[in-house]
Amino acid sequence: MDIAGYLLKLLQGGLGNLAAYLAAHVLLCLVPAFFIAGAMTALIPKESVTRFLGRNAPKYVSYPAAALAGSVLSVCSCTVVPLFAGIYRKGAGLGPAITFLFFAPAANILALVYTGGVIGADLAFARLFLSLSFGIGIGMIMALIFRRSDMAHDENTDALFAGKAVVRRAALAFLFILIALLLSGTLKIGLLTNSYGRVTLPVSGLERFQAFLFRIVPFDASKGQEGVTVQGAILIGLLFLVAFASWRGLGKIFEGFNRWTWASLGLIVLTLLVASAGMKPHAGGLDILFTGKMFGVILSMILLGYIGSKRLTQDEVRNFLWESWRFIKQIFPLLVVGVFFVGVMRVIIRPEWIRALAGQNTLLGNLAGVVFGVFMYFPTLVEVPIAKMFLSLGMHRGPLLAYLMADPELSLQSILMISAIIGRSKAWVYVFWVALFSTLAGLIYGAFEDGASIWLIALYLLGFLSLLAAGLWWMNRRRAIQPAAPPEASTDR
Repeated sequence: MDIAGYLLKLLQGGLGNLAAYLAAHVLLCLVPAFFIAGAMTALIPKESVTRFLGRNAPKYVSYPAAALAGSVLSVCSCTVVPLFAGIYRKGAGLGPAITFLFFAPAANILALVYTGGVIGADLAFARLFLSLSFGIGIGMIMALIFRRSDMAHDENTDALFAGKAVVRRAALAFLFILIALLLSGTLKIGLLTNSYGRVTLPVSGLERFQAFLFRIVPFDASKGQEGVTVQGAILIGLLFLVAFASWRGLGKIFEGFNRWTWASLGLIVLTLLVASAGMKPHAGGLDILFTGKMFGVILSMILLGYIGSKRLTQDEVRNFLWESWRFIKQIFPLLVVGVFFVGVMRVIIRPEWIRALAGQNTLLGNLAGVVFGVFMYFPTLVEVPIAKMFLSLGMHRGPLLAYLMADPELSLQSILMISAIIGRSKAWVYVFWVALFSTLAGLIYGAFEDGASIWLIALYLLGFLSLLAAGLWWMNRRRAIQPAAPPEASTDR
């Protein structure tokens, strides 16, 4: 065996996956998500969040509200983390925040509709029902296990910019436009994906450049390999420029607005415009397609610029930019590391293993579905056609649901990012419960597909939940009689 050649192949897999991710998905999803998180932290008073999602809000309000908020966002396990960090840092209770973190990528409206259309309505309904039940359940379990830490978090929530309990209308409008920017970049509807005009740039040699990119970064849609297009290569170059300018501009925003600040904001706008446009290289040059997404980005940028300059104070704008930059510094490097190692693991894991491991509705098969979901991570909605491929390769529909539950929720990069937000111990407890409930969801649905009685399935599920409730009650009782522990140390992070 050529060890050097194999290691080179692993390196190429990691770098190729990272390049494809940065070129295709990080921009129209993650960039707005970071700025939404920054806006929530800097512009929205703590009381406005805790009223619906706080630790002391009624559970019949906070948990459904968290699920409802997640249902309208077409996000993956990476994009949802900055949003989760924003509401958690602003005062949301750990339980509702975890429910939002789980439900948004697992069962948003677009993912359910796509699942129903490609694989079947029965699987889409099972995905919705089990994601809602288990998402709320995992949130409540996490809130119970870490209730003392949750109390300390509630007392220490950053309220620096939340002097008033009323949300200013300008701040609310600013936040809604950022959400509209996120949706315009992620929703796959004709109004946004269709092109309404084009212009051709007479640039020669782009076809050869595209062929070169596909040679160094493989492209195979059936395996989830997206490759790097000419447009993606341009976007990667812009990202490097944005990073450099932001480090000099947004990183020093409290020293005042300087030329690097304006350069970074201008480059961010340019990057979003390039990402939202369509590009087709050919022998005659490069076609630039004016898509609905591009018009949505332009309109959003104009409105954000107007509100930011005319309706928000300079301090509010400065705080918003600083908080957004803080999220980026905290989360983005971990995302890069995680995406690289996912690419390495995808070289190691072979699709032909699926039939052997997950061809039947067994405990091992469903665990394999969860593991595939973690190590063969795909961006939002891409998990559905990949699931269809798994089905054609012989995966049972039970493990297939376990995969569809785990893939949008867990990935190496999302685990790393969540650890940076809530600490390693909470993050790994969350991973454990998601893996457990995803496996259970697959077993339940798979048993139903194999013809088991719905009453027998309900009895098994009731027994499992009873044992779980008894264990949590016993743990809660033990903690209640123990002396209060000091606040959670920073080493948890």
